[in-house]
Amino acid sequence: MATGSRHWSGERIGERVTHDLRAETVTIEAHHGDTIEAYLAVPTDMKSFGGIVVIHHLPGYDEATKEITRKFAANGFAALMPNLYHREAPGAAPDDAAALARAKGGVPDERLVGDVAGAMAHLRAVPNANGKVAVIGFCSGGRQSLLAGCRLNLDGVIDCYGAFTVVDSPEGSALRATAVVGEVGNLKGPVLGLFGADDQYPSPDQNEMLANALTSAGRNFTFRTYEGAGHAFFNVDRPSFRPEAAREGWREIFAFLNAVVA
Repeated sequence: MATGSRHWSGERIGERVTHDLRAETVTIEAHHGDTIEAYLAVPTDMKSFGGIVVIHHLPGYDEATKEITRKFAANGFAALMPNLYHREAPGAAPDDAAALARAKGGVPDERLVGDVAGAMAHLRAVPNANGKVAVIGFCSGGRQSLLAGCRLNLDGVIDCYGAFTVVDSPEGSALRATAVVGEVGNLKGPVLGLFGADDQYPSPDQNEMLANALTSAGRNFTFRTYEGAGHAFFNVDRPSFRPEAAREGWREIFAFLNAVVA
């Protein structure tokens, strides 16, 4: 299913692009001036490039999301993933840090927005950066990417199956999250949403509610819903991985970025 006012196309659809890159762990200035760990990947053979903030999923700042960060650099974009759990457990294994964050109900929205703002500033200061920055998030990060887009001057937002964008998390949930839909009128850039038809958080009905809100607010967006895919269909390390949906999703992502930040 496709819903939206614009479908992004670009020269990179269907084309394999591989750039030389450098990837490293860095520290960035984040919310309230805190210093947190982040993972940076940058193409080294380009004279100019856009940037993308990568918001990791609820399981944390892990190798799977670092691989995604490197994938962006290999395709010509500087990418930075802040460790949203650094304050709870600096240097801890991803599973342990995620458990501590879950016990606190997840990352507070205000802190998340401050951390993304710090990541944006860091990306814009990278040599050869063109100053344009988008954001992408997976799972809980999908909701957080939309939230960041509503509150910061981002050039584009990519929401990969983010739950609780139009409804609050249920009582008793480990993740305490409130709906973001009321803020979508503040979006500065376009939105790309990638969802699984078999997912329940978010469900197709919830995604339709978000699409209606974006339409009412006059925002540019494209939603893609993949049949036979559920939650976390991008995650190659899980049974939920759906290769065809992931391949199509990556084509959409790079075409979108080529249009809004390249």
